[in-house]
Order: sequence, then structure tokens, then C-alpha cells
Amino acid sequence: MTQRVELATVMDRLAVDGLVTDYAVAVDDGDWEAYRELFTPDGRADYRSAGGIEGEARSVAAWLAESLRAFPVRQHLIVNRRVRFGVLERDAGDTALVQADYVSPMGFAAGGDSAASGLVCGGRYSFGLLRTEDGWRLREVIVREKWRRLPEGAGAAVIS
Repeated sequence: MTQRVELATVMDRLAVDGLVTDYAVAVDDGDWEAYRELFTPDGRADYRSAGGIEGEARSVAAWLAESLRAFPVRQHLIVNRRVRFGVLERDAGDTALVQADYVSPMGFAAGGDSAASGLVCGGRYSFGLLRTEDGWRLREVIVREKWRRLPEGAGAAVIS
């Protein structure tokens, strides 16, 4: 591998990492316009394993805006990112697949000012990315929730 190819790969990894971080920040801040802009025009998201919906990014953003309204305190963390670049139309590096674990504490609107009064869940994301003229964009987001801890008195932890 030449230095030029190595540098391009590092730059792509940084851009992909930045896109995943932008995704987390958009969800946590409730910036649904920014969320939509992270996706390709045909981009889709699947939150069914966490009790949500699957569909095109615009519809999913509207659902997230409504369903997360009860949790004004959000700060989910996306860690252990594994990036694999793929090939589309014979050009190396046009696609990427990122698998990453997440932990997502969320605080309820009423009854407390911290995530301690809310719920915490965790699992794994699968992000499918595409290089576009505007840079890397999400083509697909799949959430695979593995566990959920509810507030005390709200029931036992759910493990899926």
C-alpha cells in the first residue's frame, strides 16, 4: 500500500467516525433536521429491536422526535467501532460498514433531572455508509438492542 492510499484510508476512517459521532449528537440533541441530512436520499433506519419502527429516514426522524420527547436528557455513547470498507462499481472504498456498541441513558421529563431517574439500554448498531459527492452518508442504520434497565419500581431488566 502506498503512502497516498494509506493517507486516504485514514482520512476515510476519520470521516466515517465523524459521521457516526454526528449521528449520536443529532439523536441526543433532538436535531432531527441534522439527523435527516446524515442519510442518503434513500436512507433507512430500523429501530424495531428497541420497540420502534423501520422505514425511510424522514419517517423515522418524525417517530424519534415524538417518542423521545419523554426523555429530554439523552447522552448515548457509541463505542468499539469496527469499520470495514467495501467496493461499489469497482472503486475501492465507496461503501463502509460500521458495527459499534452503544449505551444509552435517558432521563424522563417529569420526576427527575438526571438519567438516573430514567432508563438505560444498550446494544449494537450496524451502520451502512455510502460515499457521495457530499461526503460519507448513512444508507442504513440498524439498532440491535441487547438489554434495557428500567427505573426502580418499573420492573425487571429486559434482555433481548
